[in-house]
Amino acid sequence: MANEIAIPLLPCRSIDEMVDFYTMLGFHRIYYQVRPNPYVLLKREDLQLGFFGMPEAFKPEDSYGTCVIVVPDTGELFEAFAAGMRAANGKLLVSGIPRMTRPRRRKNDGNHSGFAVIDPGGNWIRFMAARPLPEKEEATSRLTASLNRAVVMGDSHGKHERAAEILDGALERDKDTASAAELLEALVYRAELAVRAKDHAAAGHALARARALTLTEAEREQLAQPLAAIDDLEAVLGL
Repeated sequence: MANEIAIPLLPCRSIDEMVDFYTMLGFHRIYYQVRPNPYVLLKREDLQLGFFGMPEAFKPEDSYGTCVIVVPDTGELFEAFAAGMRAANGKLLVSGIPRMTRPRRRKNDGNHSGFAVIDPGGNWIRFMAARPLPEKEEATSRLTASLNRAVVMGDSHGKHERAAEILDGALERDKDTASAAELLEALVYRAELAVRAKDHAAAGHALARARALTLTEAEREQLAQPLAAIDDLEAVLGL
């Protein structure tokens, strides 16, 4: 059988809160009910997400709600969501609940690019690319290998403190041997992890190191996404 459609049904504290959040991301409401049970169905192009209200004692930070959505291009979808967040909040939401991670290579998912939206209900909506990214020559370097491990720990498992520990050790170990491009990607992610932990001093230090790196024009073009992430993080920090 082909052309199946799956619609996740996920918990939340308030369906109205979910409507507001997902409208910001370009969804629109196609079904809404308050009684006998709160439920809302939201749609963005072919993507549909359903949410049901939970009792007041429900805590989003304790939610196990999650789903995986395979998309043709994680970068394009991320930028669309990011534009909505910036328009509504003046910045990207990168810490707390709700928040969004950036598209990054996932070694625990066959090198597919992925990012996650953690919504007001504490649900992890995990967007994965349909096709894996090509292997990079530097992927076997020690710093990049450590960055890949940190991404799995921080973005897949949500353990940003452990991810930061991995990167701190790697950045100190490889600060004199890694390329500027490798250092940039690692430092930007380290700053993002620090923002999640509300350690703004560590975030500012990592961003300052990233800004100080010398890059060629070709490298700047290749690293457009992490360079854009610096701007987003500085906006969050008010720098």
